[in-house]
Amino acid sequence: MKLKIKSGDTVKVMAGDHKGEQGKVVEVFANKNRATVEGVNLISKHTKPSAQNPQGGIVKKEASIHISNLMLVENGEPTKVKFRIEDGKKVRVSKKSDKVI
Repeated sequence: MKLKIKSGDTVKVMAGDHKGEQGKVVEVFANKNRATVEGVNLISKHTKPSAQNPQGGIVKKEASIHISNLMLVENGEPTKVKFRIEDGKKVRVSKKSDKVI
């Protein structure tokens, strides 16, 4: 299945504990239908002391969010996305403005 969100997109969280927050997509996990968004859904991860982190402690880290709870932001407003074939290629198009994204 082709996902309508890819890394680098600006998205808005439409449902869940972080509803209304915006951020940039860092990574997309297509096989799990989840994405990691910058600054959204932060969790506290306890880390052991290691060579890279001799202090150890609690680290804030972004957790993934299900793609169905995200919506692409275009011109400051969330928009739905559809696919259309142009010049023999499949392209993402905004349903609102009918522009190629």
